[in-house]
Formats: sequence, structure tokens, C-alpha cells
Amino acid sequence: MISDLDESKAPLLEHLVELRRRLLWSVSTLVVAFGLCLIVAKPIFAFLVQPLLRAGQGKLIYTDIFEAFFAQVKVAFFAALMISFPMLATQIWRFVAPGMYAKEKRAFLPFLLMTPLFFIGGAAFAYFVTMPFALHYLLSYQGNIGGVQQEALPGVGNYLTFVTRFLFGFGVAFLLPILLMILERAGLVTRDQLSKSRRYAAVIVLAVSAVLTPPDAVSMLLLAVPLYALYEFAIIAIRITHWRAARNAPTNPQNIEV
Repeated sequence: MISDLDESKAPLLEHLVELRRRLLWSVSTLVVAFGLCLIVAKPIFAFLVQPLLRAGQGKLIYTDIFEAFFAQVKVAFFAALMISFPMLATQIWRFVAPGMYAKEKRAFLPFLLMTPLFFIGGAAFAYFVTMPFALHYLLSYQGNIGGVQQEALPGVGNYLTFVTRFLFGFGVAFLLPILLMILERAGLVTRDQLSKSRRYAAVIVLAVSAVLTPPDAVSMLLLAVPLYALYEFAIIAIRITHWRAARNAPTNPQNIEV
């Protein structure tokens, strides 16, 4: 009902003012987080190079005189995005929530709260599981080849790109169950459609993995396998949600003849 909506319909100008306020909050948060992260950029980068160190590579080089400096800036900006993500999501929610019914708010708010958890889970999986495995494999090509010593000397910028693509790619990929559950809740897809589209989903998963990971087959498979597992997890989660809704639904009272 109309009464479920927040107070009243706001004119276009008020919407624009509200949008500007939300954007200012988001940009201000990002700028402050960037300034703080820039101060501690070296410790953050030291944390990011630990998988490389555990893989047996103890040296990073830079050939461009500005490369190390810009690497610190990129590290600070990447960390600032991670830190300010909850505030960005909150501002988006506060902008769109007044135009939603109370039932819609109750339906979508849990997904909003789960988004940073799944993103952090994907980034953590990349950092602790897939990156060490990928680095061990990629650095295994070092050695003597036909009398020539082949040695890996990764550059600072090159390694930073490798790390951020892994962390961001896995973080975004782990949001797949939330996306599918939102689409199902909105009525755009059904559980049966998802179940019957497994072959197409596998092809799409491989394509997405190829885009989000560095250009090698091992990295692609390291993302594709858990990504498809998350697809199956989403189907199971939707099934459980329907089962709980059916169990909690009130039963219609039977007509009693007198």
C-alpha cells in the first residue's frame, strides 16, 4: 500500500539534492580513507607481498623511477575502496530505500548486509588459498633451460596488478549467490530455470573467470571452480528459503458447517 512508503513523494529537485548529499558522503569517506591508507601504504603493501614471499620469491624490482611511488598510491586507493565499501553501500541503500515498500525493504536489507561479508570472504579465499597456489605454479618455470638460467624478477607494478585483480575478482565473484537470490526474489528468474541452466552457467563462469583473473589457465580454473560451486550453493539456498517460507506460511482455516 501507499502507506508503506516513506512519508510522501518527493519532487525531482529533492531527489537530486538527496543524491548530491549521498554522493558527498561517499566521496568524503573515500577521500578520508585514502588519506589514512596512504600513510600506512607500506605496511599494507608488505601484507600483500606475503604470498609472494611464501612462494619463495624475495625480490621485487622497478625499472621506472616513478613506479614504486605510484604503486604506493594504488595500494592506498585499493585499500580505501575496501574500507569505505560499507559506507558506499549504506549511502546507496539510504537513497533507494525511501522509494521501496516496507515488505521490499525487509526482503532486500539482508542481502545488503551480506554483501560485504561475501566480498571479504572472496578476497580472503583469494589471498590465503588461490594466490599462493598460483604463485607457486607460475614461479616454477624458473630454472635452467637449455643452458640458460631463467629467473623471475617481478616488477612492483606488475605484482600489484596481479594481486588486485585476484582480490577484486574473487571478491566480486563471491557475490554471485546474493545476485542470484535477489534476481529470484524479484521474480526475474526461478529456481527451476537456474537448475536447468547449469551447462550455460558453466560456460558463463569460465568466461567471467577469464576476464577477472590474470591471463593463465591455472588462475582461471582457480576462480571457475569455486564460482560454479557458489552457483550450486545459490540454488540450494533458494530451495531452503522456499522450504522455510512454505513451512512458516499460515494455513487457511477450513470452513466449518453449522
